Amino acid sequence: MEELFLIGIGTGNPDHLTLQAIKAMRQADLILIPKKGPDKSDLAGLRHAMLAEHAPRVAVAEFDMPKRDVSTGYLAGVEAWHDAIATEWVAAIARAGAGREFSQKIRRVALLVWGDPSLYDSTLRIAARLAPQPKVTVIPAVTSVQVLTAGHAIPVNEVGAPFTVTTGRQLRDHGWPEGIGTLVVMLDGECSFLTLPPAGVHIWWGAYVGMAEEVLAQGPLAEMAATIPPLRERLRAEHGWIMDIYVLRRKG
Repeated sequence: MEELFLIGIGTGNPDHLTLQAIKAMRQADLILIPKKGPDKSDLAGLRHAMLAEHAPRVAVAEFDMPKRDVSTGYLAGVEAWHDAIATEWVAAIARAGAGREFSQKIRRVALLVWGDPSLYDSTLRIAARLAPQPKVTVIPAVTSVQVLTAGHAIPVNEVGAPFTVTTGRQLRDHGWPEGIGTLVVMLDGECSFLTLPPAGVHIWWGAYVGMAEEVLAQGPLAEMAATIPPLRERLRAEHGWIMDIYVLRRKG
């Protein structure tokens, strides 16, 4: 492998693919698709659908996504998980290349990265584990932050003011960052907004943003704290998985 394309595909809406992403798909000799179990089979299905429409002649190889074990600690568990994923990539490429003639050698490999490879995604860190190190080309995508704020028709920041993009874990462990009026919260499986004093806080929430299953909700946190958690659980039960994101803003 001489070059690795990390192609951001947005939030699952095929219309959000960029022309640059489509060109990169077509340039690849092989595209890797992770399998995350039957509950998330539609994520692989969406990737296959995008390829069938835009790059039907490119070879595809699936690989089993390793399970993450954080019993030895969160950071140590993530490091071991990334090592295991890199090993799966190499094995999948080797299987795909077995029996190929030298003229058909796999030189360019691509991964279709959910969301954007630069924003709370570890694909770049996993790619850094490959040896020998290929040239890594990143194709940016429409992010879930953009899709959420577009869905609610709001700007992400107030006039001249900063905002912070953070995770549910950080919000639970450290609270609201000092001096910041607006938070974008990602990777939150525990409704961490419930740990905050709700007075004066507004929330704009979305699940499956950009997808056909998209659900949006917004309102004062004091009201939505009782509405969003059961809605989230119902959606998870219906689909077998959930990805959500939200914006929190303090008045004034």
